[in-house]
Amino acid sequence: MDVRIIPTPVLEGEIQALSSKNYTTRYMLAAALAEGTSTILYPARSDDSDAMRRCIRDLGAVLEEDGERMTITGFGRRPKPVKELNVGNAGAVLRFLMAVASLVPEVTFVNAYPKSLGQRPHDDLIDALGQLGVEVEHNGGKLPITIRGGSPKGGTIRVSGAISSQYLSALLFLAPLLDEDSEIEVLHDLKSKVVVRQTLDVLKQAGIVVHASDDLMHYRIPGGQRYQAGTYTVEGDYPGSAAILAAAAVTQSDVTVHRLREDSLQGERAVVDVLRSMNAPLRHEGGSVRVQGNGRLKAGEFDGDAFTDGVLAMVAASVFAEGTSRFYNVENLRYKECDRISDFLAELRKAGADVEERRSEIIVHGKPEGVRGGAVIDSHFDHRVIMALSIVGLRAQEPIVIRDAHHVAKSYPNFFEHLTSIGGRVEIIGG
Repeated sequence: MDVRIIPTPVLEGEIQALSSKNYTTRYMLAAALAEGTSTILYPARSDDSDAMRRCIRDLGAVLEEDGERMTITGFGRRPKPVKELNVGNAGAVLRFLMAVASLVPEVTFVNAYPKSLGQRPHDDLIDALGQLGVEVEHNGGKLPITIRGGSPKGGTIRVSGAISSQYLSALLFLAPLLDEDSEIEVLHDLKSKVVVRQTLDVLKQAGIVVHASDDLMHYRIPGGQRYQAGTYTVEGDYPGSAAILAAAAVTQSDVTVHRLREDSLQGERAVVDVLRSMNAPLRHEGGSVRVQGNGRLKAGEFDGDAFTDGVLAMVAASVFAEGTSRFYNVENLRYKECDRISDFLAELRKAGADVEERRSEIIVHGKPEGVRGGAVIDSHFDHRVIMALSIVGLRAQEPIVIRDAHHVAKSYPNFFEHLTSIGGRVEIIGG
């Protein structure tokens, strides 16, 4: 499915934020690793959460859903042996389940998206699993990947956090189930620390004890623990909402997004502060963000590691800001569904944006007058790219066409429905 984004000067309305993808997948995994029955309220529906649903079922969990309620009866420390698992295009789900799969004799993760997830590296997690006595067969660190486990051992584990925090989160889910105590030392650097705090939050809610250093670079995890079944409520999703808020900021608007907690641990909560610093008129109170945009923004400098999954939406907003914006400390964007620096900026240039890249920076020379548009743009099968390019299309002089826009469903299946509900002009091309 392709979409045509038609310039839209005014947006107005209210929407409910979709449920957090990150929290949904983590709650589902914690419930699967428990031995009783857990309840998850307001679970997200997305390609990523569907991948987790499918895979934990294959591993022996029992799932039932009724409206906004999901119950999961877990398999605990004993997932069912299975030959293959298909995580689709969900990188976090793959990495979490690579660790869990070390509890079964042998399982192969298939390569369903060779041009996207199939290109992403997993060497650091493969190396860490090897330290637990797990044999991993792989294709130069990429899919397909076969895990031969059955009896991983605890102890001292060293893992790099320079590429992704998901490797660390995967180990944090696994280590409490091992017979031995474990220590995890993070090497080099740790990207997206805010997302690690979400993992620790979920583990705590599931009754798991993890002793973490203040800088999140060292952990002590007692072995022999059991995940406790419980009830979890999924909060609204800031990464997806970032695109809606940015769309409101670049137009004449009065848009409110509900279910966005002020005290959320989601790092992308920072996009509210980013937009505020760019002079977007907004209020955040009572769990709602209201943007009364006037289309006039100013440039700024931002540490993108604090809000990784919101960076592209903020870059899109800065395309129309007065002055030059810089988003730094964002090299990890290169290792997502696509290279979210080089690939994304190439598409922005097609639409008429003035952008530059460094290894770990995105530089945007704003055009308050708007961009020309009138281009056919490649989504690179990346949901964040699709949402960000849609924002740009709203302020273009001519419509833009985004190819393969159905991949927005990876995290936000009803993104275009929400955008049109507040006045965005979107035409679906093909099915």
